[in-house]
Amino acid sequence: MSDDTGPLPIPDFDHVTIGHLASHVRSLDAAGVETLLRHEQEHGARAPVVTLLSRRLDELRSGAQPTGGDPAGGTHPETSSGRAGGSPVHPETQGPKLNPPSQGVPTNPAQPR
Repeated sequence: MSDDTGPLPIPDFDHVTIGHLASHVRSLDAAGVETLLRHEQEHGARAPVVTLLSRRLDELRSGAQPTGGDPAGGTHPETSSGRAGGSPVHPETQGPKLNPPSQGVPTNPAQPR
């Protein structure tokens, strides 16, 4: 995604969850946060995102420093990182077939079979 001024400082910004956005934004300088804020106001205008970006911009203008790290944040926990192909269980590795009791629980004397 990009706006009129070029690429956004956080790749795939429009799809990052609000929970992960706060940690991504901490590594940006004021110009980067301003770019995201302008983009959000012109496109999604999501109130929680605008509030988060506005507060971070105020912090930076008050002397806060960007933290280290990658604005892209590395992995996206909201997406699956599992192996392709599904479950590793195969017919030869599954457990024995179980037949449930017809009624009651055989190990509970209050519910005899």
